[in-house]
Amino acid sequence: MSKKNFDDLQSYLKFLDRIGDLKIVDSEVDPELEITEICSRTIEENGPALLFKNVKGSKYPLAANLFGTKERMDLSLGCDPKQLGQELLNFAQKAVPPKFSTLMEFFPFIKRGLNFSSKKISYNADCQQVQGGDSLDTLPILKCWPEDGGRFITMGLTITESPINKKRNMGMYRLQKFNDKTLGMHWHPHKGGAAHYHESLSLGSSLPVSIVLGGDPALIFSSIAPLPENIDEVLFSAFLKNRKINLVKSKFSEIMVPANAEFIIEGKVPLNKTELEGPFGDHFGYYSMESQFPYLEIETITRKNNPIFPATVVGRPPKEDMYLGMAATDIFGPLISLVNPEVEDLWAYYEAGFHNLLVLSIDERYPKNAVKAMMSIWGTGQLSLTKCIIAVPKFVNSRDIIEVFAYLGENFDPQKDLTLIQTTPLDTLDFTSGKMNVGSKVGFNCIGEGKELSADAFKVPKIDDPRKKINFISDYRVMNKNIIIIKININKNKAISEIKNNDLLKEFKFIFIVSDDVEISSDVELLWGIFTRFDPSIDMYFKDIAVERSSVTFKGQVVIDATFKDWYPNVIEMNEDVKKMVNKKWKSY
Repeated sequence: MSKKNFDDLQSYLKFLDRIGDLKIVDSEVDPELEITEICSRTIEENGPALLFKNVKGSKYPLAANLFGTKERMDLSLGCDPKQLGQELLNFAQKAVPPKFSTLMEFFPFIKRGLNFSSKKISYNADCQQVQGGDSLDTLPILKCWPEDGGRFITMGLTITESPINKKRNMGMYRLQKFNDKTLGMHWHPHKGGAAHYHESLSLGSSLPVSIVLGGDPALIFSSIAPLPENIDEVLFSAFLKNRKINLVKSKFSEIMVPANAEFIIEGKVPLNKTELEGPFGDHFGYYSMESQFPYLEIETITRKNNPIFPATVVGRPPKEDMYLGMAATDIFGPLISLVNPEVEDLWAYYEAGFHNLLVLSIDERYPKNAVKAMMSIWGTGQLSLTKCIIAVPKFVNSRDIIEVFAYLGENFDPQKDLTLIQTTPLDTLDFTSGKMNVGSKVGFNCIGEGKELSADAFKVPKIDDPRKKINFISDYRVMNKNIIIIKININKNKAISEIKNNDLLKEFKFIFIVSDDVEISSDVELLWGIFTRFDPSIDMYFKDIAVERSSVTFKGQVVIDATFKDWYPNVIEMNEDVKKMVNKKWKSY
């Protein structure tokens, strides 16, 4: 696809239409469930962006699946994310101390960096062509899944400012519609918006908020980018598209907002007032837990003359957010090596919801260098929410889970290669510990002697069907000579006891136990079914455990219980009647 910058959402959609990568749907569609099912099927088929012209209950068209393929993601940013990440790293490594030769070598890159700024628009901003006449009731807000607690804005870019130092933050938070004038503010405690709200509490003043709907693709991407706290997401979008961004002052606050937005929702978050928010289907593939969150009292909605409402669908992977997350990893992953030079590559697996599984390729320069890298990752920005880290030698492809599992099975020894942290911050969406925002982390150091494995470690051995000897196994998959995945048909505690006490499957170093709903022949399903369903301190079992003073040593076979627990929220599933209805109407879309 051609490399191109876009002025706003509509110019992006027009370009997609010209190149045949936009499907315009003229027939009426329901924002409750029907659009979700259409988008989910389109993602699975690697299909085009979608523009729904006739959304039931609203006069505004809705655009979705804006970033739903690798090619469209690259096009939207005007660059290859991996190449940009390498350019950022190369520049950062060579820029200090500054040299004339370096300036010449990176002149195009430096020139691009000069666009890390904005222009102020005093009047005639597109996003403020119309003020008044709209409420949340007039917008085509989605209800994505059957058990959702209501409708929520899925692609709102929430802008706040620190009441102390006026630094701006923009994030893509869940925004539940409580009524036509109130939106829930589902900002996790680790995010910038929550930090600004915390500062407002200390000062005793309500927090102004402006929510951007639309804008150019680089702006939308920047809202989810894992930037350091002192980097402005709005200005970073100008860097991405290599052009200064035009901003205009909000109508009811001093917050500067992108002039190219489709809608701007303005209001204030009152202090010490909350509403019960959720449940909602999220990108882990489950309904997130209900909880009390602050809310926004809307003062005005401004818009373009003929705006388009942007939306996305989050849910059980794969969904559109996987392309956003992979692009973010490609751009910002290389920068980790500035602080951790031993990290050759890293990959966060979308199949596990990104935060649940991170693989590091490590150039180990001294004993336990990999552990140092893990600790650094767990102390870095949004990476601090990572639950499971697997470290492999530098020559291992961190993005190839079959290769990674071979090194996990062959090189990992729990007695010397396990790092377990029992009480740490976790993603708000993680439910495996039974507590919100808190759980455990685990690191598997699979460096070994730092040598390439023999071909034997990668082979999938033929074994006698274990179901013939072990009647509680309902299905199985052998990953390699060291790792087996099993499904069970009895109580998991009884199964684990049988395995430990009777040396069952003793030829394997790792046994992962999963639930019946996981299709273990699929790598996507397998990673989702394992890494979203176990808490390391609760669900890992070892053949032997020795305790001496404050030292705990784990030995022997590792059993990981990744079964579905009683306290877990429901898995996201679409209603069968909605599936049948979309099947029937598919050719008419």
